[in-house]
Amino acid sequence: MGKITGTALRVQVLRPHGHLLRQTTLSILAFFAPVFAVLYWLTIPLGEWIPVLIVQLLVMLGAAVGIVGFLRTCVWVDDTGISERGFFGQVTSFPVEQVASVVVLELYQSGAIDTHPQLFVTGADGQLLVRMRGQFYSRGAMDTVVDELGAPVVRVPDPMTLTELNRLRPELLYWFERRITGRAPQDFDPGADLGR
Repeated sequence: MGKITGTALRVQVLRPHGHLLRQTTLSILAFFAPVFAVLYWLTIPLGEWIPVLIVQLLVMLGAAVGIVGFLRTCVWVDDTGISERGFFGQVTSFPVEQVASVVVLELYQSGAIDTHPQLFVTGADGQLLVRMRGQFYSRGAMDTVVDELGAPVVRVPDPMTLTELNRLRPELLYWFERRITGRAPQDFDPGADLGR
């Protein structure tokens, strides 16, 4: 047996929760199966079922693309850096030298008292490099990122609302989340204390 040499492999592959795929697939089936059954029942006797078949094939193609996108989504992390392949296949990689800090906090869901953990890997300028949302990734996956990167960790002690996070660090949010709260990213203070 030979010894493996060379650069470190990104051995930690983190994937979204599998139950999300199952729930989404079942929801799509539960909605579209009766709809298409009724449409076929109405159109087959008239001989006009071909458009229904075309729409059904388009829906199935869209679902297949969504499943493939979900299955390919992952984060790779080790002590040399972090890479992410998003839902649409784009891959971004950042060496550990580019990682300035990791922010871990609990964010309230919209209109609910439940919170989800959020992990933000940030660069020296405070800009977001990688985000892991608790709706998609487990706490264990987030802990793996913290352990592997070895960057300074900011743990926010109290849960925050989206509005609070937007006020303190809007650059950590996606564009559509900033839009909801009406704050532009250029208004942020990179020295804002998330720990209050």
